Amino acid sequence: MPTAGYAAAVTGVGLLTAAGVGAARNWEAVTGTNKPSGVRRPDELRGLQADFMYLVDGVDIAAELDANSRRLLDRFSQLAVLAAREAVADASLSPSRWERDRVAVVIGNANGGLPGYEAQHTTLLERGHRRVSPMLAALFTSNSAAAGVCRDLGANGPSMAINSTCASGTDSVGYARQLLQAGRCDIAIAGGTESVCSRLIVASLCKTKGLSTRRDDPAGACRPFDARRQGFVLGEGAGILVLERPEHARARGARVRAHVVGYGSSNDAYSPVAPHPDGAGAERAVREALADAGAGPAEIGHVNAHGTSTVLNDRVEGAMLRRVLGDHPLVTSTKGMTGHTLGAAGAIETAFTVLAVQHQLVPPTANFEEPDPQIPVEVVAKDARPARFDLAVKSSLGFGGHNAALVISRP
Repeated sequence: MPTAGYAAAVTGVGLLTAAGVGAARNWEAVTGTNKPSGVRRPDELRGLQADFMYLVDGVDIAAELDANSRRLLDRFSQLAVLAAREAVADASLSPSRWERDRVAVVIGNANGGLPGYEAQHTTLLERGHRRVSPMLAALFTSNSAAAGVCRDLGANGPSMAINSTCASGTDSVGYARQLLQAGRCDIAIAGGTESVCSRLIVASLCKTKGLSTRRDDPAGACRPFDARRQGFVLGEGAGILVLERPEHARARGARVRAHVVGYGSSNDAYSPVAPHPDGAGAERAVREALADAGAGPAEIGHVNAHGTSTVLNDRVEGAMLRRVLGDHPLVTSTKGMTGHTLGAAGAIETAFTVLAVQHQLVPPTANFEEPDPQIPVEVVAKDARPARFDLAVKSSLGFGGHNAALVISRP
């Protein structure tokens, strides 16, 4: 077990993804044998090379949020609020009773309300400037999710939005732990959110050749680490964790699902869209997280990898994990069930890592069928695998060369 890392207690988890509404349904979906497909073909993507993505289904926004909240929150912020509510309830916390100034909110996001911007631009062109929403700047910027959660729950402590693209959610959890360690707060609501069903961004990503165009089998298009992978599939969702100072959690008798004990981050300084081929930046983040946790590579039993299903990312990350951790950790990517949720991905996958540590069960990598000989790690496939381990790593790689890693321990 780690000896150096500050052990931020994870007491609550909230999840909204294409795999399900709520943490329990998500965990059942990613570990069960009956795997529902959340892939949809929205009208906004009709006619594009990649006309499908993973979308959250089964949540009634109108029933969950009042009219004023819906008016003041774009969809990505709405998802964050609902996931935060679940996480707080899961932690058995009552916002009406907590010390508001001691509650922090840190929520990552990569694209803000880009679909909303698109819609308002269309309004400008077709209906004139007088019909543009006066709330445009406040609604669709990346910080509005964190601000919306603060308003909804009544949190007056440190509040920020982190944008390190696909590493945003992981960085948000890591930064929230630092706030707790520094004594800036007692409770931190941390995670990520994304909703980018955007014709503009999908058209752009198609040009980069990063998206899968397997239109004849959209449910099987996202296949992390598989030899026949050809690109990622976008997804929407939100993952929120409640972190607490360990003494705060103990004092109120909270159930602790796991601890966040290490955090590392870095940048490749190489490409706006591709990881450095040598994986040195991602390696630095993982090694920094291990050092922060006071843990050695041999102690890591499980890795929830970034695993996007792109040819280069999966090879770079797989080689890096083998180099740093050896061949013993059980590796999985849950993006085959959720899609690549960009700024939310790291937080959603950290939540899955927390649940894996708690339940001592590693989810399989959906759609993984044929191993890639250039990826020398043990990928869990087909069925969830029971395992005994004290420590797990969550690894994230993002556009712009952003890398982040967390070490999660059993309580």
